[in-house]
Amino acid sequence: MGQSLVIVESPAKIKTLTNFLGSRYKVMASMGHVRDLPKTTLGVNVEQGFAPTYRNIPSRKKTIDDLLKAVAKADQVYLASDPDREGEAIAWHLEQALKLTDPLRIEFNEITRQAVEHALANPRRINMDRVNSQQARRVLDRLVGYKLSPLLWKKVRRNLSAGRVQSVAVRIIVDREREIEAFVPEEYWTLTALLSPMARDVRFDARLLQHLGEKVEV
Repeated sequence: MGQSLVIVESPAKIKTLTNFLGSRYKVMASMGHVRDLPKTTLGVNVEQGFAPTYRNIPSRKKTIDDLLKAVAKADQVYLASDPDREGEAIAWHLEQALKLTDPLRIEFNEITRQAVEHALANPRRINMDRVNSQQARRVLDRLVGYKLSPLLWKKVRRNLSAGRVQSVAVRIIVDREREIEAFVPEEYWTLTALLSPMARDVRFDARLLQHLGEKVEV
């Protein structure tokens, strides 16, 4: 039986995982993302359903080359990036960049022998719903950043960046502040009377809701 390849995000996990798994497994790190939207262009086709265009990250070239060599020798590839949407997207990007045909996705929340062995015993396929969730966030980051950041450079100062959350929060605050400034206070009174019918000894409260005619003088 040959070696299986386990790809994690951080190189800090390699030694511990290797001690757990032994010689049947080779553990390597992707160093985080290996693909991303291009830096110099928008990288999002707004006219075609906001489809993103990904490129291999130049600084990850050696990492990708080393992983490709290891993939060629491995009987099975396990993608063990972090157990969140970002980690799921990293696993999918590894699948694309390394041209993997049948990778298995594993995840563990702690670096213990029991957790790692349980993950290997219960692999799954890449969850594209999680991947698409991360992609939607990344595309929104890019659209907001590329469209609003130049405005900040022009109106405030250079090298400021607009974020998808901060920009919306600022807009809500500005709109609310404008509502406050535009508010015109009006004096009003609430009039309540204690009434009783002449023929009955019953009392009840009555409130003036509307007065048709001259101004009510109090």
